[in-house]
Amino acid sequence: MTPNLGGPYSCAKKRAPQETDPSKLMAEALEFGKEEWDKSQMKKPCPLRIVVLILTAGLTWILGSILLGTHGSSFSRLQQLFSSPENAVTTVAERAFSLWSVQPSPEASRPARHDKPRARKYKCGLPQPCPEQHLAFRVVSGAANVIGPKICLEDKMLMSSVKDNVGRGLNIALVNGVNGELLEARSFDMWAGDVNDLLKFIRPLHEGTLVFVASYDDPATKMNDETRKIFSELGSTNAKELAFRDSWVFVGAKGVQDKSPFEQHVKNSKNTNKYEGWPEALELEGCIPQRTVGTQ
Repeated sequence: MTPNLGGPYSCAKKRAPQETDPSKLMAEALEFGKEEWDKSQMKKPCPLRIVVLILTAGLTWILGSILLGTHGSSFSRLQQLFSSPENAVTTVAERAFSLWSVQPSPEASRPARHDKPRARKYKCGLPQPCPEQHLAFRVVSGAANVIGPKICLEDKMLMSSVKDNVGRGLNIALVNGVNGELLEARSFDMWAGDVNDLLKFIRPLHEGTLVFVASYDDPATKMNDETRKIFSELGSTNAKELAFRDSWVFVGAKGVQDKSPFEQHVKNSKNTNKYEGWPEALELEGCIPQRTVGTQ
C-alpha cells in the first residue's frame, strides 16, 4: 500500500493502490474503500478548518464580552438581556459604539476656535443706538437709473424698490416729528413730470413735520425757484444749486431755524462720475430729536 506522506493532518486525498494483479487489485480496492470510510468518521480537521474554528471562538468571545461586559455585573446584564429581548439589539449597538468611540478624533481634541464677533447693528443698520427721544434713520439715494433709493426710519422701511413706491426724480416721505409715524410717501418725476404735483405736496406742511428726500436718476430738471425756496426753508443748503442727474439726500423739517446737518450732495460731472452719466450713490444716517407736543 502506498504510504501516506502527508501525515495524519493532511487534507490531500489518497490515490488508489497501483497494482497490476486483478484479484489483488480488487481486494486492495475494497480494503482501501473500507479504510477511507473509517477515517472519514474520525477525520481530523485540516488547517483551514482550524482557522475557522479559531475565528469562530474569537468572535464568540468578543460577542460575549459585549453582551456581558468586561467588569462585574455579568449575571445581571445577562438576566436583563434574557428578560428584555427588545433591549438586546440596542445594548449590543450601544456597546459596539462605545468601543469604537474610545479614541477622540483629532478635530475633537483641538481647542475651540473663537471667531471674531460680528459688529452689532441697530435700528436701520446704524452702528450705534440712538439716545432716548431720538429717531434712527437711514436715507440712500438711487444708483444711476438702475437701483432705487431707500428711506428707513426706526427700523421700518418707508420707501424702497421692494415696497414698489419709489420712482425717477425725488422720493419724499413725510413723518410726524412727535411720534415718528409715517404721514405720506410719494415720488415725483423731475424729468417728465409736473412740478406742480410736488408743490402741492410740500406747501401745506405742518410745523414739526419731518421731510426725508432721496434722489433717483434726475432730481432737478423740472425744479423751479419756488421749489428750491421751500426746500431751503426746510433746512437745505444745496437745493438752490441742484442740477440734472445730481445725487442728493436730505432730511429737514418744517419750522427749523438753522440749516439741517443731514444733507449730502454730489454734482454730476464727467470727470468724477462713478457710473457712466451719473455720480455715486449717497448714504445718510443718524438720529433726529423727537419734537415734544409743547414745541410743535
